[in-house]
Amino acid sequence: MKKLFTPASFLLLLLPSIVTAASPAHAEYQAALRATPDFEHGAELFAQCVACHGGEGQGFPDGSTPRIAGQHFHVIVKQLVDFRYGKRWDFRMEQRANRHLGAFQDIADVASYLSQQPRKSAAGASSSATLVQGANIYSANCVSCHGRQGEGDDGEAVPMLAGQHPAYLLRQMYDAVDGRRPVLAQLHAQRIKALDFEQLHAVADFLSQLGWGTERPR
Repeated sequence: MKKLFTPASFLLLLLPSIVTAASPAHAEYQAALRATPDFEHGAELFAQCVACHGGEGQGFPDGSTPRIAGQHFHVIVKQLVDFRYGKRWDFRMEQRANRHLGAFQDIADVASYLSQQPRKSAAGASSSATLVQGANIYSANCVSCHGRQGEGDDGEAVPMLAGQHPAYLLRQMYDAVDGRRPVLAQLHAQRIKALDFEQLHAVADFLSQLGWGTERPR
């Protein structure tokens, strides 16, 4: 009797190629985490990034680039690997992550350098009502992963959001809803879709002021 070629059997044939395609990114990520970072080499590598991220990794308030100084080591490593393997999209970062960085050691070096840099830029001002609204929305939707003070989690590669530029945060939220950040969309899109324009702004403003000596609104 002739056996039918079922969709399930077709999927089984595809699995090895799927695993193989995913393996280089995972392997590079793990190798970078195991590497012994070279701080000085990381500083040299970052010199190629200052045109977009600023000389001290503070980014720009217009939201074109994020504040990456002081971001968690695991987070920076993951984002660089994602850019290298098409899991996060930005033509500028995709080119630089591939052209200017070598293998895992370069990623570990620049991530180590950036994670140890202070965040120096001051946050802007927002009304008390906006901050309270943003705090309430954040507490209801985001605290369980990103922490009460937006501190994130280095070990779990959860980004620190405290002190980030509000325009950048807002753009990432819209990118998640619109599918321009696929991984972020899987985790956040449904929660973000439920918020209107004013609420999204309130969350971004609230997060931008955490960590700058501003007490969390009660």
